[in-house]
Amino acid sequence: MARTPPPLPLLLLLLLLGAFAATAFAAGEEFPRDGKVIDLDDSNFEAALSSINFLFVDFYAPWCGHCKRLAPELDEAAPVLAGLSEPIMVAKVNADKYRKLGSKYGVDGFPTLMLFIHGVPIEYTGSRKSDLLIRNLKKFVAPDVSILESDSAIKSFVENAGTSFPIFLGFGVNESLIAEHGGKYKKRAWFAVTKDYSEDLMVTYDFVKAPALVAVHPKYKEQTVFYGPFEGHFLEDFIKQSLLPLTVPINTETLKLLDDDDRKVVLAILEDDSDANSTQLVKVLRSAANANRDLVFGYVGVKQWEEFVETFDISKSSQLPKLLVWDRNEEYEQVEGSERLEDGDQASQVSRFLEGYRAGRTTKKQVSGPSFMGFMHSLVSMNSLYILIFVVALLGVMMYFAGQDDIPQPRRDHAE
Repeated sequence: MARTPPPLPLLLLLLLLGAFAATAFAAGEEFPRDGKVIDLDDSNFEAALSSINFLFVDFYAPWCGHCKRLAPELDEAAPVLAGLSEPIMVAKVNADKYRKLGSKYGVDGFPTLMLFIHGVPIEYTGSRKSDLLIRNLKKFVAPDVSILESDSAIKSFVENAGTSFPIFLGFGVNESLIAEHGGKYKKRAWFAVTKDYSEDLMVTYDFVKAPALVAVHPKYKEQTVFYGPFEGHFLEDFIKQSLLPLTVPINTETLKLLDDDDRKVVLAILEDDSDANSTQLVKVLRSAANANRDLVFGYVGVKQWEEFVETFDISKSSQLPKLLVWDRNEEYEQVEGSERLEDGDQASQVSRFLEGYRAGRTTKKQVSGPSFMGFMHSLVSMNSLYILIFVVALLGVMMYFAGQDDIPQPRRDHAE
């Protein structure tokens, strides 16, 4: 006698229960939390997203040279990231083998790095060196604004923040005022609001009344106090202007930060930015910067970055130091009568330079060489330029030898 199949609603219920059980099994898969890089594929990737709040994934190809160099950096960073108060687990996917998984997340090159925050992917394009990678990823898991209840909490917050980013500490400032900017500038700074603090902290951070917002640059040992007004554009203007130190050493890292700033740059070009005379001049520039917040004050030494200063028609034989105002693009201005700083009272000379600039007594010039903005942006893709030059040279050599094959060769005697 033939067995009667189960009614359709019952069959659907059984199928749903089976699917639920399979999903629950996958979601319940245990992933190591010991700080080792996790191997993922298309069978367990979704389960990892479900069970790990912050998952940093390297989509790689085994034959990729960049991927091979990245692997030890990830091995070094993984245990540190796993040990954070809000752990970030590091994983890798062979996207050359599991191509459907890679294409699902738009992987079109290797390596592609993504941070999944509660399953939502954000492509990571920052530094791949382990220490800088750790520094950058810590910002993603930090709250927009931390609430600090005591002197000890403030001290711990500053210590844990490190020295790579500026820190904004609000004393007696309404949390809601800082929260909006904390989210907007989260990747570039740390933000905190203090609920209780002692007079010792007021001395430490050099403010005399509340509310006050203190901007600290631990790396440069600088701090600035803002007393308001805290409404309108004034607060954001202070935060934007304080993302950079008062005097910025110009290098490949800070040049990228300047790209996000719309102020012109008062640039001091020195022979060596680390010698005693230069150090003294930087102190003078710092005082001037504090009173001229609409400008960025930077400095660079010929010894430190000759290729950069050459674009301003500066050579080793030039009389230095020199001051100019750079628009961060392809044009700069020299102030008539203040092209070079002489020995003596440099504070007065800097004041005269700024007075001349404000009065419009300037001569505009173009930076030399190719597009200067192109030079700036090429800092992040210089390897690609080298590869392109190599390929062009290689093609030239191949074409040369191919041409040699077409040239009739003289007939040689057999005996020869």
